[in-house]
Amino acid sequence: MFFVNIKMTYTLNFSFLEGCKYIGAGLATIGLIGAGVGIGVIFAGLITGFSRNPFLRKDLFFYALLGFALTEATAIFALMMAFLILFS
Repeated sequence: MFFVNIKMTYTLNFSFLEGCKYIGAGLATIGLIGAGVGIGVIFAGLITGFSRNPFLRKDLFFYALLGFALTEATAIFALMMAFLILFS
């Protein structure tokens, strides 16, 4: 009976750690929500700026692509952290 209790405790502890890993990976993906909002704001600003001054199209598009790349890099880092938590 004593050995059965130790084995059950180990099984419960293992499932608790697995659950914590899933919760941590889910929390790490919150950065993806911010990246999605950021990309939307960047391209909304591009459309607004282009509609106000169409002659600055190339400059505005360059800045929008630069902002998109930096925002997407943040999303990739958040996703990488979620995968590291989940599969390590």
